[in-house]
Amino acid sequence: MTPLGADQADLRAVEAIVRAAGTSFHRGMAVLPKDRRHAMYAIYAFCRIVDDIVDEPGDAAEKRAALDEWRRHIALLYAGRAEDAVTRVLLLAVRKYDLRQADFFAVIDGMQTDGETTVVAPDLAALDLYCDRVAAAVGRLSVRAFGDASVAADVVAHHLGRALQLTNILRDIAEDAARGRCYLPREFFAAPPPATAAEALARPELPEVCARVADLAHGHFDDAATAMMQCGREAMRPARLMGATYAEVLRALERRGWQALDQPATLPKWRKIWLALRYGLA
Repeated sequence: MTPLGADQADLRAVEAIVRAAGTSFHRGMAVLPKDRRHAMYAIYAFCRIVDDIVDEPGDAAEKRAALDEWRRHIALLYAGRAEDAVTRVLLLAVRKYDLRQADFFAVIDGMQTDGETTVVAPDLAALDLYCDRVAAAVGRLSVRAFGDASVAADVVAHHLGRALQLTNILRDIAEDAARGRCYLPREFFAAPPPATAAEALARPELPEVCARVADLAHGHFDDAATAMMQCGREAMRPARLMGATYAEVLRALERRGWQALDQPATLPKWRKIWLALRYGLA
């Protein structure tokens, strides 16, 4: 029996999307049993595809149409229909792990925000909604694939998603600014808030703004860890590993400081291996 009972060619096609992304996600999901691992591959492939729609060249109308097509694909899943390798594997994952339609739609809505809006210093409420859509919604899908559909698992997704996304925002400040974007919250800047990403980077209070966002992220990491204690230990292994890895990235950013934002803050390979052994096998 193949994982999820899926066609082997469909599984290979989905896994190829994951591998082609060149991230550590493929290795990180190795801690999961085969059915759950391939469900996660399909969730990741969906996220990768809709993210690429936004990031690749094209006008806003084309991107909106492509995202609307994915809304149609997701709606069809819940009518029991699938049209390609990714949706065929997703359909099996939806049925087996009771993945929720609203979470798929939330991810698409978050991508549409990036595709149609040049975000500069959003208010805290808008930033929180963005983090919920592009990260916590993925977490809500993931915890079910991991093996925990409890309320506590959704709390883990709520906090860990925000922690991871805030860390990404701090890591990518310079890269986002090159695209005209700045996700740092306007309430943390002196009045008036910056009107452009370039202005945000030139503000003298930028290091303090970044430090406050880092504090928000730390709080979410702590709240996620507390919620994990109420969840199935085995199901939370991938979440613990992701949380520990990103928390280390956040600390590396803090050690680097907020003056030279174009300098990478990466983890040494030995540290990544240590984290994988400690939290992947725990």
